Amino acid sequence: MPSILSKIWNLKPQAAPAGLSQWAGQLGVTEFLARLLYNRGLTTPEAMDVYLSPGLRHLCKPEDIPGLAGAARVLAQGLTEGKRLAVWGDYDVDGLTATSLMLEFLRSRGFDPLWHIPNRRDEGYGLNAAGIEELARAGAQMLLTVDCGITNPAEAARARELGLTVVITDHHLPHGPLPDAQAVCNPRLAPCGLEHLAGVGVAFFLAAAVNRLLPGEPADVRSLLDLVALGVLADVVSLTGVNRVLVKNGLLLINEAARPGIYALKEASSFHPRAKLGAGQVVFGLAPRINAAGRMGEADAALNLLLAADLETARPLANALDRQNRLRREEEELIREQAMAQAAEQGERMGLVLYAPGWRTGIIGIVASRVAEAANRPVLILADERGLIKGSGRGVADFDLFAALGECREALAGFGGHRQAAGLSLDPQRLGDLRLLFDAAVRRQLGDSPAQPKLTIDAELEFSAIDHTLVKELDLMQPFGMGNPEPVFRTGGLILESRREFGANHLLLELRDPASGLKLRAKAWRMAEKFAALAPGKTLALAHTPRLDQYRGLDAIELRVKDVLME
Repeated sequence: MPSILSKIWNLKPQAAPAGLSQWAGQLGVTEFLARLLYNRGLTTPEAMDVYLSPGLRHLCKPEDIPGLAGAARVLAQGLTEGKRLAVWGDYDVDGLTATSLMLEFLRSRGFDPLWHIPNRRDEGYGLNAAGIEELARAGAQMLLTVDCGITNPAEAARARELGLTVVITDHHLPHGPLPDAQAVCNPRLAPCGLEHLAGVGVAFFLAAAVNRLLPGEPADVRSLLDLVALGVLADVVSLTGVNRVLVKNGLLLINEAARPGIYALKEASSFHPRAKLGAGQVVFGLAPRINAAGRMGEADAALNLLLAADLETARPLANALDRQNRLRREEEELIREQAMAQAAEQGERMGLVLYAPGWRTGIIGIVASRVAEAANRPVLILADERGLIKGSGRGVADFDLFAALGECREALAGFGGHRQAAGLSLDPQRLGDLRLLFDAAVRRQLGDSPAQPKLTIDAELEFSAIDHTLVKELDLMQPFGMGNPEPVFRTGGLILESRREFGANHLLLELRDPASGLKLRAKAWRMAEKFAALAPGKTLALAHTPRLDQYRGLDAIELRVKDVLME
């Protein structure tokens, strides 16, 4: 029988080595957690220890990133010679945090850098000649890109024509000729095991390397890790390896909120300024307010917030971003409704290409994610911008969006991005061609019908095993995200005693386990309509994650519902 959300539940193969109990004792955790980690691929006690205690000693060396050592030498030499540096970033959270990080680091070492964040509506993504020329007139002698530039050879050439020393740092997939710069740094230029670094992660390691090369007292770059964590989490890169170390340590600084901008941002997001936030709260609470600035064409406000010297400066900026975010949500919902209607009309297509001239390009990327999830098909959402059609794409599991766009390049003016997310532009006359090419590219990868979505179950879990010790151990697995998903458990034979809807489409369930007599509450967020058939008295299996609810200062265990299977 299918689940209510029509997902296939796949229980992970369960295995355990003979010495697992001893490993758990060495690590100071239960055997259940050790088994959970083993079945996630952590097959030695040493690997488990690094995962559970990801200290900064486990970071890679900056020179492990292709091109970084050369980039650091070029920058350090130019700065030492007195050349004025301009930092060129991007208007999303990754780009804004990378820009903020470099500006703060350079100022801490006594430099006065220029900077430029493109206006999304007027300039678009990446480098542009007009902005470079303006920086040159303002006195820039060196140009450093963060989170962009790898696909801008013509613009980099213009900067060199103007006499600028050019250093490109990026993490997006390169395609076509590389920029002719004095240094190009990108973890995707060669196999290095660091391909999942975000732009702000590259910027952090660059700052650390330049810090060592500059004369004088070095700065403590560890204070920049809150910016790194914010940017990495918002960019939805894999939270494994180096990224896990960066985010785990950066979240500690976000929770301390010593940075006025973070303090004010947490306040504006309805969190206590010193609240302990998980990855999800940063992604869905803090990051959208930073992103709203760039999406609505005012990225400078977000940069000023992150660099604010005091709360008096930071609070008005955070409140302004909160207002922008509310406007963004309203516009996003309107676009989502129109996009879903178009998707329904294209029901026969495997690759959806949705377009309306009035949509805002800064918002359609969020909508693309929601449509792709709802339709379980790759989606391109497009709108008009400065004479071109521009937009964003989002993929699904087991699909390489970047590769698919490569197969559509004959219809495109340009594209860039990752396996799961990308941006693109095209001449309006090629829209029909793109629809045909993209649908064909999707079918070559996924076949002629959408695969039934899957839900990975980490383990079976009885109600009697759900206690505070388990919940606290699961918290050691934070931060959760791509590459390190929140664990999901299956508990069967439960009786639904009551249901109550609350808020905007949320559902509270009261569940009883007849075997143990225990009762627990479960919440299904934004699923009340989907679970309308759930009636008291029904027997069901629940896919869930145990959480600790601290509402009004009282600690209580509740279950976060992922799906329901009627028994």
